[in-house]
Amino acid sequence: MQNVIFKEMNLSEEVKRAIADMGFEEATPIQSQSFGPIFSGKDIIGQAQTGTGKTCAFGIPAIEMLEPDIDGIQVLVLCPTRELAIQSAEELKSVSKYKEGVRILPVYGGQPIDRQISALKKRPQIIIGTPGRILDHMRRRTLKLSSLKMLVLDEADEMLNMGFREDIDTILEKIPEERQTILFSATMPREILELTSKYQKAPIHIKVVHKELTVPNIEQFYLEVRETSKTEILARLLDTNNITLSLVFCNTKKRVDELASSLQSRGYLAEALHGDMRQEQRDKVMSQFRKGSFEVLIATDVAARGIDVDDVEAVFNYDLPNDEEYYVHRIGRTGRAGRKGKAFSFVVGREILKLKEIQRYTKSPITLIKPPTIADVEEIKVGKMLEELKKTISEGQFSKYSGYIEKALEDINSQNSEEDFVTSLDAAAALLKMYSEKCGGQVESVPDIDEAREEYDTDMVRLFMNVGRDDKVQPKHIVESIASASGIPGKLIGAIDIYNRYTFVEVPREYAHEVLEAMKDYKLKGRRINVEKSNKKRILNKNKKK
Repeated sequence: MQNVIFKEMNLSEEVKRAIADMGFEEATPIQSQSFGPIFSGKDIIGQAQTGTGKTCAFGIPAIEMLEPDIDGIQVLVLCPTRELAIQSAEELKSVSKYKEGVRILPVYGGQPIDRQISALKKRPQIIIGTPGRILDHMRRRTLKLSSLKMLVLDEADEMLNMGFREDIDTILEKIPEERQTILFSATMPREILELTSKYQKAPIHIKVVHKELTVPNIEQFYLEVRETSKTEILARLLDTNNITLSLVFCNTKKRVDELASSLQSRGYLAEALHGDMRQEQRDKVMSQFRKGSFEVLIATDVAARGIDVDDVEAVFNYDLPNDEEYYVHRIGRTGRAGRKGKAFSFVVGREILKLKEIQRYTKSPITLIKPPTIADVEEIKVGKMLEELKKTISEGQFSKYSGYIEKALEDINSQNSEEDFVTSLDAAAALLKMYSEKCGGQVESVPDIDEAREEYDTDMVRLFMNVGRDDKVQPKHIVESIASASGIPGKLIGAIDIYNRYTFVEVPREYAHEVLEAMKDYKLKGRRINVEKSNKKRILNKNKKK
């Protein structure tokens, strides 16, 4: 099925404008297949992974289908973590920013409930929240769902893994039966099928199958960078890899234009390609790219659809794509016609999780590399100049310049002492330096590239919690508590060891500080718990005292 182009959809001008601002031109596969059934009021089961655009798949129809005359809550979205609730709410607010009167509220644990009660009095129409806190408001009668038109269960399998089944059942039994129920899940275990049969009416099953990578001639790399360093790192990669024809992907048209201008100002032959350009302009750019008239083509996914050039040596994911399939389409632009190709992806912060999803679905290795240093770039540039020098020497016809050098050396040495005598080798090195600085310019020194190049740390940190079997604590309680309080996805939580009076749990090192901060004064099973980094010796001493 061909993906839908947003500007060709029957959407309000306000939503089309907002989607354009977000940089989206083409719907993802899950969106393209979901829009029709959802707009027609059908129940659906959407099977797709995180990062495939599920939020807009239900969010765009939800916003468009709101009835402005109804003040009550019309859409309820249940999701597993605080982090996802906030993220989804922000995305839907971006979609609805030009539509007057649309009110969206995230509701989750870990936030003062009084503040949420005040926000609920402002009559939001869309609520996005975690099951525990939603149920809490329902019991307090601060959340009234009599006007509900649409229920969304987002990442349903994750909610069940975190122990929310009972809460979900309670919520679904108390909301209006005449509603549209939309469920998204990466997997379809028995419990999910039980939910769908119990709460959905003749649901349409939509499954997005990821295409596997079928281009073995492509070497794939990724670099961990800061947003502000991307352009400099791109420039260094172009120079050190001696790339003469490359394709760079950005997620938005604005980014394409900004990057093209930046590279042009650095002396690169770069051109932009995106949907806002006239067809005549796009055809001209593509024609020039095929002829090799410039080195770097910067494009959005939609604009690059017609690119069919065999000589592309490298593809750069300046921005990671929003969907794993887009990654496959992008890097497939190189390594064609039996040639070898390279693909480089820039990863900022927690985008490493998105990259791991991409690696899992493409079933191909993506190797971490460090950005080239200033010394690497200068060595490559000087190497190119020396090759040119060798060529010039082999061609001959430079004898007249020897006289200029001899005269210059005589003048210099006549004024210098014997200790400062300048040789012809000195003169050659000085000329090479002058030529290098004039032709190549100075390479920018960026501290976060050249001084603080730390590799991503995937280690787990072991935490101690002063609750255990005696408190009737189970693994699902530990996962639910950490996920709801800190926002860390439950699937990232590692081994859980529960003893009589305490528990050990592993979390990724990068999240450890957030978990420790979020769990301060947290109550589990009615008891205020203490969470800290594990110290085995201290625990043993505690046991001895007991």
